[in-house]
Amino acid sequence: MLHTRELVKKIWDAQGYGNLAVWGDGTTAVITPGDNPERSGKAPLAIFKPIPLVGGFSMLDFATHDADLLEHIEATIREAGGEIERD
Repeated sequence: MLHTRELVKKIWDAQGYGNLAVWGDGTTAVITPGDNPERSGKAPLAIFKPIPLVGGFSMLDFATHDADLLEHIEATIREAGGEIERD
């Protein structure tokens, strides 16, 4: 099971390093654009681009408590068939 605020923190940490790929089993990896993000033949549920999502927040706490951001991440994961809960 994925947790929304944990994903926000991982997206925050990925800024400047690449995009964050998220798989249904909860694993994540920072990938560079153009990389093949498949693991064991499975594509990720979602790939999040950190700068557009969290780059406008001056502090991580602001991002982890932004209702619109949390809803966007949850909707993206659910639409891809994953399970996520807000912690």
